[in-house]
Amino acid sequence: MEALDTVLAAHRAYLLGWNIGVVGGDDLPTYRSDVPHAPLNGVLRVAGRTPRDALDEARQRLHGVPRIWWVGPDSDAGTADALISLGATEITRMPIMTAPIAEAADAAPPAGLRITETTDPTAFVSAYARVSGIAPQDVPATIEREKAFAGDGTAIRLAGRLDDDRIVATAVAWLSHGVVTLYFVGTQPEQRRRGIGAAMTRAALDVARERGAHTAGLTSSPMGEPVYRRLGFRQVGEFRLLTF
Repeated sequence: MEALDTVLAAHRAYLLGWNIGVVGGDDLPTYRSDVPHAPLNGVLRVAGRTPRDALDEARQRLHGVPRIWWVGPDSDAGTADALISLGATEITRMPIMTAPIAEAADAAPPAGLRITETTDPTAFVSAYARVSGIAPQDVPATIEREKAFAGDGTAIRLAGRLDDDRIVATAVAWLSHGVVTLYFVGTQPEQRRRGIGAAMTRAALDVARERGAHTAGLTSSPMGEPVYRRLGFRQVGEFRLLTF
């Protein structure tokens, strides 16, 4: 449970790095990037607040942007169902997974793939935007927010390139609270099923271990979950993602 609490705290810290609005307290932290892409704006937890009060306050802070509610183990029990009774729709459920980095399986990169750190957000964001569903017209705003990202930790951006130097895969390793959490792990659709996603994940774990992290955490899509399980990640919790 302690590892889960730490991963949840690191997760909140990463998403708050996107915030340019009012955060609020630990009972109702919100983040607002102003990028019109729901996962980049939202509510991170509800603790010690009635769902109706939380909804009213969140609407004020996040008015005008699409957003999601992350309802997980750090929210009060019953929050998701209470929000649904107030009109929320459940988008999906995402397992929260962790792994001891020292015990993670190897994943050799396929031939021709080079994985390096990058500090240039333009091509990096353009690559993960295509995978994550960020609309082309919103990519410039996302690039500007990535440039200005300021979280309570260190973001390491990894780009996977093939021989023609195109970025075909991305991963963000977020070092915070003594652990690493992973974001924007994705491969361009035409390059999938080659082991690139596993190699990007393994590379992120290696970088994190070199910088002192021993535990890794992430939230997984249905597509990514089998890959993460093969690498040694196991589910320790679940987020229910809601929207109004």
